[in-house]
Amino acid sequence: MVDIAHALTHPIAPMEARLVSDLPEEAGWQFEPKWDGFRAIAVKRDGEVAIWSKSGKPLGRYFPELVALLAANEAPRFILDGEIVVPLGDILSFGALQARLHPAPSRIARLSQETPAQIILFDALEMNGKDLGGDPLERRRAALEDFHRDQGNDRLRLSPRSADVADARAWLRDAGGALDGVVAKRLDLPYRAGERAMAKVKQLRTADCVVGGFRKTADGKGVASMLLGLYGDDGKLDHVGFTSGMPAAERPKLLEKLAPLVEAPGFTGKSPGGPSRWATERSTEWSPLKPECVVEVVYDQITDGRFRHGTRLLRWRPDKAPAQCTRDQLVPEISPAELEEIIAVSGTRRTHRRTQSSAPSRRPIRPIRSPETDMGRS
Repeated sequence: MVDIAHALTHPIAPMEARLVSDLPEEAGWQFEPKWDGFRAIAVKRDGEVAIWSKSGKPLGRYFPELVALLAANEAPRFILDGEIVVPLGDILSFGALQARLHPAPSRIARLSQETPAQIILFDALEMNGKDLGGDPLERRRAALEDFHRDQGNDRLRLSPRSADVADARAWLRDAGGALDGVVAKRLDLPYRAGERAMAKVKQLRTADCVVGGFRKTADGKGVASMLLGLYGDDGKLDHVGFTSGMPAAERPKLLEKLAPLVEAPGFTGKSPGGPSRWATERSTEWSPLKPECVVEVVYDQITDGRFRHGTRLLRWRPDKAPAQCTRDQLVPEISPAELEEIIAVSGTRRTHRRTQSSAPSRRPIRPIRSPETDMGRS
């Protein structure tokens, strides 16, 4: 049973999803859009509100408008699972979301007025004194829909769902960059905090990695590549590849960012390889880092537990704890057709960014049917 008083001061680990190559087709599954935001557990008890990140850090100070929104809600007690997003025009802007993680309260206060956040709900662990965590998803979702029908608004939203895999595939096909993918959940499953008990198909084949080290440019004034690591079952950080596609102008700034974090050993498991007949003396030199920075990278295939080729840097993940960067994110095989699709989508996104230099890097959200309509079709 969830202790709501304890949950106000101690984070609840959200139920997570494992990456799969395709969505399940058999009956008994619920499909939801995977939103591109910050995962959040929102707790309220008699006016007190706490918002916890996926990594267990408090988010309330960065989103005071959400704290006020939840505190003013008529429901006296709840624990809700959802995703914090920031709309900017007709897109969800991850850049605007990241901008909230700022140390200056004055900046946060200004941004909370200029770009107020929303929370999209998709699960409930407690509602008005009733512990729902042990109930099947079907019952939890019904309680959440009742809550939203009475208490929801344009900033406290309900994520769509469907029991039809064709709908889920249509979301992936039609929603473009507005969605991070689709999540599949068993309707008979209780809430399994901290477990990868769901399945997800992402728009891109990506992984969140720890930056365990870096190599400098030839002139020593910038970062040539960042060395990536994932934690294995033994708890050690293994080197799994690199990413090097940073703009030239960003390389010196990146060196300034990483230099204060230089500290041995960097990787506690498998480390970057030593000299070979293909390597120069300089190319084997690298600086180890404290395991504090997390990046999301796009990759194609995995060979012997490593990225087969260099990866493409997608974004920094300040909301992600390094310990959450584990090998179970990886899909070891990929078909040629899937690889071509990833390359095509990546190229489209790069073109989109170049043609909209002043705009956030997400495509417009396209309409998705309401939850009631979706479930009526199943």
